[in-house]
Amino acid sequence: MNQKPQARLFVDAELSEGTAVELTEGQAHYLRNVLRLKEGQLVALFNGRDGEFLARIETLARGRATVALASRLREQALEADLWLVFAPIKRARIDFLIEKATELGASAIYPVMTRHTMVERVNLARLKANAIEAAEQSERLSVPHIHAPRALDQLLASWEPSRRLMLCDESKTAPPVASALKTARPGPWAVLVGPEGGFAEDELDGLRKLPFVCPVSLGPRILRADTAALAGLALLQAFIGDAAR
Repeated sequence: MNQKPQARLFVDAELSEGTAVELTEGQAHYLRNVLRLKEGQLVALFNGRDGEFLARIETLARGRATVALASRLREQALEADLWLVFAPIKRARIDFLIEKATELGASAIYPVMTRHTMVERVNLARLKANAIEAAEQSERLSVPHIHAPRALDQLLASWEPSRRLMLCDESKTAPPVASALKTARPGPWAVLVGPEGGFAEDELDGLRKLPFVCPVSLGPRILRADTAALAGLALLQAFIGDAAR
């Protein structure tokens, strides 16, 4: 097989050479009606565990598709252990945030409810679909785990102290991010961004007192919540993540 795959698809099934995988109805529709692929053409599959495999479309009909796995294209790679913790924002912007956080390599995404969070409901199925699509397009070998929303204090109460938490502090009293991360060491990290109205003062005070929290300033300008989240992820990746390798 020297052809290039015409699409990348995330699947839950175990992947190994010589096995067959049945795709979902939605994936069959995408291959057949959107990409206009035919039986015999090639796609790539990944599941976040077994690497990426080249596969040939064996059957493709309305609502169903089966592919046969051939060779492994890439081994599963070790990725940065980097979480995004954020207060939910409005629908179009949260879709954009999940897509870009996936592209930037977030391994887990935690929506949290703070004092000033305006959005009360989060469509987890929609967020997961956005993350999968972004992983397929960006050639990631995994999809970030999207967690159900929790109160910020509940998440912090169960926090493992070995995971450093970069707090994007909008109060302009925190050190610049470059100096704060200059001596940071690789390992499990997370980025925390507050709601559109900012953290309550007592929330910020409580966060600053936690030994695993690293407050940083992202600069003199007021950033939207989604901008701050993506800037924080990009900076962490640049200093200690896979962009620094």
